[in-house]
Amino acid sequence: MSPQAAAAVFTPRSVAALAEVCDLAPLPVLDDLTTVRARKVLADTEVLVTGWGCPRLDADVLAAAPRLKAVVHAAGSVRGHVSDACWERGVEVSSAAAANALPVAEYTLAMILLHGKNVLERARDFRRTRERDNWLLTTQEVGNYRRTVGLLSASLIGRRVIELLRPFDFEVLLHDPYISEAEAAELGVEWVELSDLFARSDLLSVHTPLLPATRGLVSRELLGSMRSGATLINTSRGAVVDQAALTDVVRAGLIGAVLDVTDPEVLPATHPLWDCPNALITPHLAGSQGNEWERLADTAVGEVARWAAGDGFAHPVRRERLAFLA
Repeated sequence: MSPQAAAAVFTPRSVAALAEVCDLAPLPVLDDLTTVRARKVLADTEVLVTGWGCPRLDADVLAAAPRLKAVVHAAGSVRGHVSDACWERGVEVSSAAAANALPVAEYTLAMILLHGKNVLERARDFRRTRERDNWLLTTQEVGNYRRTVGLLSASLIGRRVIELLRPFDFEVLLHDPYISEAEAAELGVEWVELSDLFARSDLLSVHTPLLPATRGLVSRELLGSMRSGATLINTSRGAVVDQAALTDVVRAGLIGAVLDVTDPEVLPATHPLWDCPNALITPHLAGSQGNEWERLADTAVGEVARWAAGDGFAHPVRRERLAFLA
């Protein structure tokens, strides 16, 4: 991983915990697997603990690591560095995606609750007027009682959001083509067609991974079918949503948007969404940050301990599941 990622994720406590369950190669971390030192370390390595900035583990790297049996990724997606050569070699792979899903789900819940009550808009008006509005004149469109929340995908994050929503008085809808109506019912939600999800939701949260089949999935037609005043929340990937279409409906005041991701990842400074009062744009902060990185490290240490004990990974990544994973 990159030295910056290592310093952020692995505290001295985490490094010490890792050293207790394996023979840890001397630091600093490897961020270039072609150097003389890297090749010397790889020659004896059985498990690689990886993170953001890890070089691609291709056939050349694997040739230099004849004893490598497992990769434990202290972050989410492994697509960037685990190559076909790893799967063909039979290298076992684990990811901390489940740990990284938790803060994203928490962000989503917070935004659902805040936007259901129009907190951000009303706080902005309060700052401007310095006068409290007449709360008895609040419209029925404000509030979180019996609002309809739609979730696009029962991913790790989507499932965690479902759990977090249970204590509240929401009607929760789900669309996921790989989930049956019965499975959705077991989760405590209603499975609906994609068109119904957009047409019925007051707040709609996107949790589908960006794959060839999901690029532009949230189309102009679907956005145009949303209820007036509804809010779209996207913590997935910007390209899952038709950015131009979203811009048009938000600028027209038809819906609001909470965007932790956009396409491109940072919108140009002159992009009209920056000036839309009904758009909240955050800098891709929903995932693990600050002390939440320690959860990623703890997950990785736990996976190495399980693997060393012969218990197998708690969070394995299977090659056959890659078509459905971010």
